[in-house]
Amino acid sequence: MTELAIKAEHIVKRFGDFTAIDDISLAVPKGSIYGFLGPNGCGKSTTIRTLTGLLHPTEGKVEVLGYQVPKDADKLRLKIGYMTQKFSLYNDLTVQENLQFMGTIFGMNKKALKARCEEQIHTYGLDNLRNQKAFGMSGGQKQRLSLACATMNDPELLFLDEPTSAVDPENRRDFWERLFDLSEAGTTILVTTHYMDEAERCHRLAIMESGKMRADGEPEKLMDQMGVNIVEIKADDLRLLKQKLLQHGSHVRSAAQLGVRLRVLVYQHVSDPIGWIKSQFPSLQNAELTIARPTLEDVFVSVTGEGRQ
Repeated sequence: MTELAIKAEHIVKRFGDFTAIDDISLAVPKGSIYGFLGPNGCGKSTTIRTLTGLLHPTEGKVEVLGYQVPKDADKLRLKIGYMTQKFSLYNDLTVQENLQFMGTIFGMNKKALKARCEEQIHTYGLDNLRNQKAFGMSGGQKQRLSLACATMNDPELLFLDEPTSAVDPENRRDFWERLFDLSEAGTTILVTTHYMDEAERCHRLAIMESGKMRADGEPEKLMDQMGVNIVEIKADDLRLLKQKLLQHGSHVRSAAQLGVRLRVLVYQHVSDPIGWIKSQFPSLQNAELTIARPTLEDVFVSVTGEGRQ
C-alpha cells in the first residue's frame, strides 16, 4: 500500500457566507509531485494554507505527515517548507543573510547553519550572489533564493504556491528540474499552477474550479478518460465554423482556434467524428481534418466552465 504524505477528507473552508473550498478530498503519495491546476480564485491557495495549518478547515479531516491538522500544526511546521506566490523574503538582506535567518527560525546551531547555507548556495547556483541584497535580484534569481530558503530545513513535504508566475520560460524549466531532483531524493511536493505545461509535469494532478475538485488523477490517465475525441480542422472561415459546430451541443463539447486550425472536442458516442463533421458541413469535404492527441488544456476545458454545461 502506498504511504501517504497528505490525506484529506471532505475539506470545507468558509469565510462567512463564502465557501472557498467545497468538499475536497485528496491523497498525496510520499515522494510524488502533486499539482493543483486552476484559475485565480478557484481555491488553490486556500487549500494549501489549510493543509499547512495556517487556516483551520470549517469541516473535514486533514492528516499531513501523520499529524492531525490543525491540532498538530506547530509540530508539522518543522517538517515542511512553504514558498509563497509573491516574493516574501527580506529585500534589505543579502542572499546569505536570508538563508541564515531562515535556518535560525528552524533552530539550527551555528555549525549546522553554516554548512547548510553553503550547501544551499551551491545547490541553487547562488555562489556569485551570496552578498547581493534581494531587492536587486532578477525574478529568476529571487525564485532560486526562495526555493533555497523554503528547503533550508530539508523538509519532508514542500508546498509551492504558483512559484513560477513571475519568471521566464527558461527559468521555469530550470526550476522544475530542481523540483524533480527534490522528488527523486524523497521530498513530497504539492504545487499550484495555472500553466498547462507545468501541470503535465506532475505525477498526479487535481483540477479545481470555484472551490471544487473537478478531476483528480495522473495527467495521462485524465487525458485518456476525457470521453471525447479531438479533431483538428484546417479550413477557411474558422470563426464561423466554430459558431456552427457549437450549435451541435449533443455532439460537440467545445471548439477553440489554434492558429490556422480549429480544435474540436467531439463526444465519443460519435463513432466517426471526422465523418460526422463532414456530413454536417459538406464544404469541408476537401478540407484537412485529423485526429489529434488530447492535451491537459482539453481536459481542463472539458471538466470546467462551459465544458460541463
